[in-house]
Amino acid sequence: MVETVSVRLGTRSYDIHIGPSLLENSGALLKPLLSRPRIAVVTDENVFAAQADRLKDGLKNGGVDFDFITLAPGEATKSFAQLETLTGRLLDLGIERGDMIVAFGGGVVGDITGFAAAILRRGCGFAQIPTSLLAQVDSAVGGKTAINVPQGKNLIGAFHQPAIVLADTTSLDTLSQRELRAGYAEIVKYGLISDPEFFDWLEKNAAQLLSSSGAAERQYAVKTSCEAKAALVSADEREEGARALLNLGHTFGHAFEAAYGYNGALLHGEAVGLGMALAFDYSARMGLCPAVEAARVKAHIAAAGLPASVGDLPGNDHVTADNMTALMLQDKKVQDGKLTLILAEKIGGARIVQNASVDDVRLFLKEKIAR
Repeated sequence: MVETVSVRLGTRSYDIHIGPSLLENSGALLKPLLSRPRIAVVTDENVFAAQADRLKDGLKNGGVDFDFITLAPGEATKSFAQLETLTGRLLDLGIERGDMIVAFGGGVVGDITGFAAAILRRGCGFAQIPTSLLAQVDSAVGGKTAINVPQGKNLIGAFHQPAIVLADTTSLDTLSQRELRAGYAEIVKYGLISDPEFFDWLEKNAAQLLSSSGAAERQYAVKTSCEAKAALVSADEREEGARALLNLGHTFGHAFEAAYGYNGALLHGEAVGLGMALAFDYSARMGLCPAVEAARVKAHIAAAGLPASVGDLPGNDHVTADNMTALMLQDKKVQDGKLTLILAEKIGGARIVQNASVDDVRLFLKEKIAR
């Protein structure tokens, strides 16, 4: 059964459709939003091989013409060089301002495609068809688009909301176990920031959700996550307040991703899992959160097969406290050179902490990295 969650942004409101076999119905869902029945689809090589035929059939059945642009998979694709190539190819296809550009893939494809749509001809239509668990529960919703630079992750980008999101849960069946686990980290985040009952449910159902027979659990988790994100985005589209809570674990996690150079050794969701464990540990250290809560979070992240301590990272000899702190200071939430962290008072109770001590964070990281 297909379920719908709405992101309410006035005239720019849109629906997130969640359920099986949405690719087969993609043309019928997209066509009413098009100024002419033609789209450009941006994907990566892996998604094209695994899913493109289903999307092509759905678009043809709905009377929508299409061109595909296929990118290399992996976080390294989110670069200025690839953005230049992508926008050039879209212009060569004759994409007009009134046309729609469709992101068909995971978070990397969604981020670079959304940014290209935001800047091409000063703004083109945009739709998300996320095929990874991480993208369905997080990056495809909310309009954040960006590329990476050596200074950090997602530092060059724009807010550009999609016109529709089609989260086809059938597409999750082709994911590797590692990709599922990486996406699961973003699901855990929603329980940790505001929904302790959902975190309780995840503790009981994570193994089934991550299994080959966990389609029902995955759809429930995607819907619950999208409802939480939609509420925050509707209230705070440009992350000037409560939406920042969605960055729980990300300030730590993005620093680790940058340290690894986006080379695939550390996936975004894996970095977020570690980042959330560190955020709860740091919260306990600062007396904000009971240590038993931090231990429970760390245990669940580890049980899900995600890195829960620095020692779990592959080839981490190059990770140093000074490097991590410097990278954290490139975070988008830094104000006047001071860290803003998303910390926790308890499971289901995150808070924004401004002017966090850089020296305290550096010492904390030094202790964690030394273990």
